[in-house]
Amino acid sequence: MNEKQSESAGKMTVSRFQAKKRSGKKISIVTAYDYPSAKVADSAGIDVVLVGDSLGNVVQGRQTTLTVTLEQMIYHAQMVVRAVKNAMVVVDMPFPTCQIGGIQAIEAAAKIIKETEADAVKIEGGQNRIETIRAVVKAGIPVLGHCGFLPQNIRKLGGYKIQRDRQQLVDDVLAIETAGAFGVVLELVPPELAAEVSQTTAIPTIGIGAGGECDGQVLVFHDLLGFSENPPPKHAKQYAKIYEIALAALENYKNDVENGRFA
Repeated sequence: MNEKQSESAGKMTVSRFQAKKRSGKKISIVTAYDYPSAKVADSAGIDVVLVGDSLGNVVQGRQTTLTVTLEQMIYHAQMVVRAVKNAMVVVDMPFPTCQIGGIQAIEAAAKIIKETEADAVKIEGGQNRIETIRAVVKAGIPVLGHCGFLPQNIRKLGGYKIQRDRQQLVDDVLAIETAGAFGVVLELVPPELAAEVSQTTAIPTIGIGAGGECDGQVLVFHDLLGFSENPPPKHAKQYAKIYEIALAALENYKNDVENGRFA
């Protein structure tokens, strides 16, 4: 889909997002952290652009998302929103904005929406985040949930691990649905369990390392396009190898300069 075709599709909203589940149409989500990546994602017709706190990993080169600040999320989201015309823009609530209380979460979410003009925020957690999600939704800010593996709990979980507790996942998803979340990301969940949950909840489920039976999928921009010399995570699907292309181009440039061929 080219940019003109994307523009004719219309702006993705919460109601359109949820209608896609009811009509059986899959939802595409990709992360973006700056203007160029958001521009190409939107031009491709991607439904939702997520400004993830995964920027800590793929942009800042850190091992976890825990050091990403609210100010950094806002800075990156501002660039993304300027590029996007049709996709819904969702911004991660970074650690610990949702761990220290409902009032603080509302203030942080409101700051994100006010200063970036994004469409929604994403909050990690299930039953332990019911009151926070309810408070943010009540304040008029749409919330995308996130259950299964929770990157902001990586210290507690001891690493990136598949989450196999069926009852925990079902209870968490139904809890955040009741609290008002308009959808939920399911991360590192066995495919059969993700499929069951997708049938159980009325809100769209978005898988990442959760199989193909969710209502949609999300991939990290840099994993999808192969921006690293290292193999992508096992749960990611790579559609290009940009690192290799860029490396070859830069080596050619260097050789042209050194050999006097640059003009």
